[in-house]
Amino acid sequence: MQFLKSLVFNILLYAGLILIFILAMPTLFLPSKFTLFFGRISAKYMIFTMRIILNTKVYFHGLENLRKVESFFVASAHQSMFETFVLQIHLDGPIFILKKELLRIPLFGRYLKKIGAIEIVRETTTKENLDFFDKIKNKINNENRPLLIFPQGTRVKPYEQVPFKKGVGRIYDKLNLPCIPVALDSGKVWPKNSFMKYPGNINVSFLEPIMPGKNKEEFVKEIENKIYSEIKKFN
Repeated sequence: MQFLKSLVFNILLYAGLILIFILAMPTLFLPSKFTLFFGRISAKYMIFTMRIILNTKVYFHGLENLRKVESFFVASAHQSMFETFVLQIHLDGPIFILKKELLRIPLFGRYLKKIGAIEIVRETTTKENLDFFDKIKNKINNENRPLLIFPQGTRVKPYEQVPFKKGVGRIYDKLNLPCIPVALDSGKVWPKNSFMKYPGNINVSFLEPIMPGKNKEEFVKEIENKIYSEIKKFN
């Protein structure tokens, strides 16, 4: 039965996303806010499909923390494709950092470029990566949109506590902005690299902002502790 539900969910999800991407094609010739609007539509469609097919509800906690500071960046736990879409609902047109290869995906890559996603070539020292942190700072300074990063660097299992990448500390130091950590448990419903999807509600928690001024190492340690401690509470 769960295999059948997973099959139906995957078919409806990807068919719906493809349709939304097609409908959004005119926005490639319009200001980026129109493309970002369809990003939120995709996120809401995903939540709707999860509720109807998987009987899964999504609960957002700590939304008041998004209003405590005027400008900020967001560092989120990463367990599935779910959060790359759904966090767009409560963030005002987030700027993503992503693998350069994603920009080569037909149509989808065009949308990523349109919304100003910042690409990086992982695990290499290239000309594109040398000015990576300056590129982030300039983009944040020029656009009134929050940066969204996944400091674990890749999707992990729901209660796996991998060390955060040091780059999140460099971003915190470079931007000199408050950071809002996000804890979530999407992996228990939508496991990493799995066709199967499982019942169970998903929690997404926006935590208290971490203010600028700490050293990089202290910040990385604090955000790790905050996110992993909150995830444990979901269990």
